[in-house]
Amino acid sequence: MENTQKNKSGLFGLVGRNISYSFSRGYFSKKFSDLGLTDYSYVNFDIEDISHFSKILKEHPRVKGMNVTIPYKQAVIPFLDSLNKNAKAIGAVNTIKVTKKGKLKGYNTDFYGFKKSITPHLKPNHTKALILGTGGASKAIAFALTKLGIDYNFVSRSSANADFSYKILTRNIIEDHSIIINCTPLGTHPNISEKPPIPYQYITKKHLLYDLIYNPGETAFLKSGKEKGAGICNGLKMLEFQAEKAWKIWNG
Repeated sequence: MENTQKNKSGLFGLVGRNISYSFSRGYFSKKFSDLGLTDYSYVNFDIEDISHFSKILKEHPRVKGMNVTIPYKQAVIPFLDSLNKNAKAIGAVNTIKVTKKGKLKGYNTDFYGFKKSITPHLKPNHTKALILGTGGASKAIAFALTKLGIDYNFVSRSSANADFSYKILTRNIIEDHSIIINCTPLGTHPNISEKPPIPYQYITKKHLLYDLIYNPGETAFLKSGKEKGAGICNGLKMLEFQAEKAWKIWNG
């Protein structure tokens, strides 16, 4: 399939806000180069508000597909013509395909990337997880955990939006949840000293800490877990897996 595309042009891009740091542009630009797709390009569609989304297609009619990142994974849905069943179940979109008829179909490849990347790190005692954050990414994580047969609870600043608030996390809660997943932006470069406010003193070697952040490769959250002997994993593999899934969707 890839050989037949060499003489076609295609524009792809990332929709988000303040995304100059993004992994996607570099990843896909290298991919296009490696495949000899000289007329393919990938750009950042950095918009201040989701209301500007419609302008992207008007100003860039060659767009074949897009990735979507913070903070628009849920907000973009009303602009789409249809949703893949997994994206509909999750309630968040991170991949958009522009069909031959010019329709926009939303997909979620975050759950696939997370599921594939965390599986090698799972041990028999990893049966319950805390998901830190309640945004679009956290919904994909919850969907993947369900597929893996792992129970979970959400943690947020307010218990009105989650099962627990950070301030009520106890030793028992931390010990009862052997997987802790950071779905917040806390700790992202350049604010690398930040980390979710959980009681790290109760982390043990039985825990697995997973951070969706990939820059830096070892966040303050992961370092705090590592110091307690916990297993750690960052979000780079997840991004690579979900990017490859997006590429298949665009070309499928």
